[in-house]
Amino acid sequence: MRISSSLVFQTGLNTINAQQSDLMHLYQQIGTGQKMVTPADDPLGASQAINLSQSQAQNARYAANRAVANQNLGTEEDALNSLTSLLVDVRTRLVQVGNGTLSDADRLTLANVLQNARDTALGIANTTDGNGQYLFSGSKGGQPAFDAAGAYQGDALQRNIQADATRQVAGSDIGSDIFARAQPGTLAYTSAVPNTNAGTAVFGGPFIADRDATTGNPDARYSFAVEFTAAGYDVTPTDHSTVPPTVEATVSYPLAADATEMDLGHGTRVQISGTPAVGDTVTVDPLKTQNPNIFATLDNLVAALNAPSQGDAKATASLRNVLNTGMQQLASNYDNVLTVRASIGARMNELQALDGSGSQRNLGFAKALSGIEDLDYYEATTQLSLRKMALEGAGLAFQTIQGLSLFNLGSK
Repeated sequence: MRISSSLVFQTGLNTINAQQSDLMHLYQQIGTGQKMVTPADDPLGASQAINLSQSQAQNARYAANRAVANQNLGTEEDALNSLTSLLVDVRTRLVQVGNGTLSDADRLTLANVLQNARDTALGIANTTDGNGQYLFSGSKGGQPAFDAAGAYQGDALQRNIQADATRQVAGSDIGSDIFARAQPGTLAYTSAVPNTNAGTAVFGGPFIADRDATTGNPDARYSFAVEFTAAGYDVTPTDHSTVPPTVEATVSYPLAADATEMDLGHGTRVQISGTPAVGDTVTVDPLKTQNPNIFATLDNLVAALNAPSQGDAKATASLRNVLNTGMQQLASNYDNVLTVRASIGARMNELQALDGSGSQRNLGFAKALSGIEDLDYYEATTQLSLRKMALEGAGLAFQTIQGLSLFNLGSK
C-alpha cells in the first residue's frame, strides 16, 4: 500500500486539530463551570435543564406573589386592627349614653365624637396598598371602596393572588363583607323601632329562648312584625328559609302591664320596658338578613344623639331604642371584623407554609440543575492534562512521520 506524502501531512494535521479542539472545549468548560458549552454536548440534558430552569423561574414568581400577598394582608390587618379598636371605643361610649345621666349638651358632645369615629372608619374602609390600589374595592382597585354616604362602590370580585401552582390566596377582602355584613352564622336579632311610635316602650335584645320547640327557630330564620293593640300585640312571622320568604298568619298575644318579655312565637322573645301605645310597631329581624352597614348605624346614632330628649319620656324612649338597635348591630359588626381578621391570620399562616415548601422545592430544582449543568472540576482538570499530553504526542508523532522519506531510508 502506497501512502503519499500529502496523506501523511493531512492525517497529522487532522489529528493535531482534533486534539486542539478537544483541549479548547475543556478550556471553555473550565472557564464557564458548565458541562454543556452547547446543547450538542448533551441534547437530553439541555432539554432537562431548560425545563428545570422554567420550573425554577416559575417557583420564584410564586414566591414574589406570596410576598405581595403578605404585604397586602399585613396592611389589611393593620387597618382592621384600628377598626377593632375604634368599634370598642364606640360601644363603650354607647354604654355611657345608656346610663341615662347625660344631658342634651353631653349627648351633643358625644354625637360629635361618634361623627369623628364615623369619618375615621370611612378612612379605614378606603385604605390603599403600597401601589395606591384601594384594598377593599374588590377588583375595582382604582375606585374608593365607600363613598361619603357610606355606600359600597366596589364589586364582589375577590382579588386573588396565585400563591402556588394549584393555590390562589385572596390578597384582601371585599369591603361590603367587612363594613356591611353581620357575622356569618350569627343567631343574633335586632329590633327596629320607628320614631313615630307614640308610646314609651323600649325594646331590648331579642333572643331565641327555645331551640327545641316543635316549630323552633334554631337557625334564626324568622322575622317578626309586631303591632300593639288594646288587647295586647299582634305578631306576623316571616320565614326566610323559603324563596321568596313566606309570610305566616298573624298571631295575637296578650301583654301584661308589668311584662318584661314578649313572646313572638317560634321560640323567640324580646325584652320590653315602658308602655307601648295602641298602633305602635316594632320589627324584629335576624341580623344575618339585615347585613347592617357600620356607617349607616353610626349615622343613625349621631342623629339620635343630636335630637333633644331631656325631660321628654317619648323622645327618651326613642333614643334608647336607637341606642339598643345600634349596639346590637355594632356588636355583630365587631364580631364580623374579628372573623375577617381570623381569616387574614389563617391566610398569612398558609402563605408562610407555602414559602417553606417553595424553598424546599427550589433547593430540589437547584440540585437537579446542578447535576445536569455543573462541571466536575476534578474530572475536567484530569481530562485537561490528558488532552495536553495527547496534543504533545500528536505533534511529536507528526514530526517523526514527516521526517521519513525514501532518501532518508536509503542513507541508513
